[in-house]
Amino acid sequence: MGRAFEFRKARKFKRWGNMAKVFTRLGKEITMAAKAGGGDPATNSKLRLLIQNARSENMPKENIERAIKRAFEKDTSDYKEIVYEAYGPHEIAIVVEAATDNNQRTVANVRSYFNKYGGALGTTGMLDFIFDRKCSFVVGQKEGVDIEELELELIDFGADELFEDEGGISIFADFQNFGPIQKYFEENDWEIRSFKFERIPNDMKKLTAEEQQEVEKLLEKIEEDDDVTNVFHNMIMDE
Repeated sequence: MGRAFEFRKARKFKRWGNMAKVFTRLGKEITMAAKAGGGDPATNSKLRLLIQNARSENMPKENIERAIKRAFEKDTSDYKEIVYEAYGPHEIAIVVEAATDNNQRTVANVRSYFNKYGGALGTTGMLDFIFDRKCSFVVGQKEGVDIEELELELIDFGADELFEDEGGISIFADFQNFGPIQKYFEENDWEIRSFKFERIPNDMKKLTAEEQQEVEKLLEKIEEDDDVTNVFHNMIMDE
């Protein structure tokens, strides 16, 4: 098992504590994808995958359809994806991804969380040396498929790590290889259960239990913000 597997195993901070927040986040992502690439999932590959993600989270069909329609309504807020980079307590590196229609509001909120809990916002790109941008897929098992042979085949499409877990087969690759890998799975009739864009730390830090609690308070506060879609950090989480 490689670094992506260990990262996923360690990434245990609380996320999306209720279904309303899950649906809000997914709805924004679906709306942005439809606005950028059209509302037809047959011709918009990112929208197609986001709909699959929504279904895997049991998001009602009418919510999905409403999120797509929202992209083409005149009075719809124009959401943009924004990334904030910061250091939290004990020099833990934190990347916050948001989808917002008001960057001034969101950055003010995010800055206030770091100020209150012992961190500070930094400049764009300052954590590029710590986090590698990756895409990940989870696909269903296929009868008669040899995992090692599948991994060798996917390497030609840019995959750099593959492993089995209880949710299916997980594949990690560099961010730019998302398209070729998606195309491979769809053309070969694999069931894509979910996909994500992730930031995987190449240098993780171990803290004491007390120090970890300080960082967790900050992470939980950030994740409560309705504009926040993802939070990544390089702290090793205890079981």
